[in-house]
Amino acid sequence: MHDYIKERTIKIGEHIIETKKTVRVIAKEFGVSKSTVHKDLTERLPEVNPELAKEVKKILDHHKEIRHLRGGEATRRKYKSQFLDDQPVQPLL
Repeated sequence: MHDYIKERTIKIGEHIIETKKTVRVIAKEFGVSKSTVHKDLTERLPEVNPELAKEVKKILDHHKEIRHLRGGEATRRKYKSQFLDDQPVQPLL
């Protein structure tokens, strides 16, 4: 494994522990794909830093547990905004 990949993997691991952000958000911040972030955290990090990998795994597991709630909330916001856009504007009297 190249040194820059090891460095990125550790930086991403430390960042997710500090911020508790999702893989999608971290991928945007680091300018890499979600697949790369996921591979860094689940496959490469245990080889490079096993202790950090255990902490990261807890966060990833938590995100996995609550993902159905996030998806439901996003859907609710989507349809709520569509409903509000479709309502006619009431004139002021």
